[in-house]
Amino acid sequence: MKLLLTSGGVTNASIRAALVDQLGKPIADATALCIPTAMYGHPGVGPGTRAWNFISGQSENPMVDLGWKSVGVLELTALPSIAEERWVPLVRETDVLLVAGGDVLYLCHWMRESGLADLIPSLTDTVWVGLSAGSMVLTPDVGEEFIQWRPPSGDDRTLGVVDFSVFPHLGPDGMPGNSMAEAEQWAGGIAGPAYAIDDQTAITVVDGTVEVVSEGEWRLFSSQAGA
Repeated sequence: MKLLLTSGGVTNASIRAALVDQLGKPIADATALCIPTAMYGHPGVGPGTRAWNFISGQSENPMVDLGWKSVGVLELTALPSIAEERWVPLVRETDVLLVAGGDVLYLCHWMRESGLADLIPSLTDTVWVGLSAGSMVLTPDVGEEFIQWRPPSGDDRTLGVVDFSVFPHLGPDGMPGNSMAEAEQWAGGIAGPAYAIDDQTAITVVDGTVEVVSEGEWRLFSSQAGA
């Protein structure tokens, strides 16, 4: 799987170019499925109007509205109640998964329950475009600061598809968003490498190679706290 891990979506020309490069074709020729599931677990973004805005391409985060050949909805909470042959072929045939932000552990729980987490290793040509929690879910550790909901098991592990963590929505000092000071404190509780990224930044992962694409601000913390 090719990964485009964003904080705010496809917000600028550099991130869009990285997406097109991963797709290997124009966006207008690519099919997409959007996954709104994380939104329902977060009281600030769902359910309701904001979930609908994401699905319909009317949110403030450019993802669904980029001009895809087609866009469908993959709601993970529904998948355990239907046969795999009804949705697994659809996922395999789709070029890109657009994964909304919201509550990261809620999303992780339903990725496991639905079977999508088990499917990921076989989706070698699929592009995963994550927004905030949709990016963080693929990391090994999100930190206590980003945990609001816990699954019945109490398990706070995320999927560990990549070996680094992500602190999203980095904001300039004194401006809305998460401050660099908060990012430094967060990084102190993360065992491995970690990136703090703003909404104009994305992290790409292709064949194990990690690159930062940015028209904004970001910082890489080493595996030692605050380094």
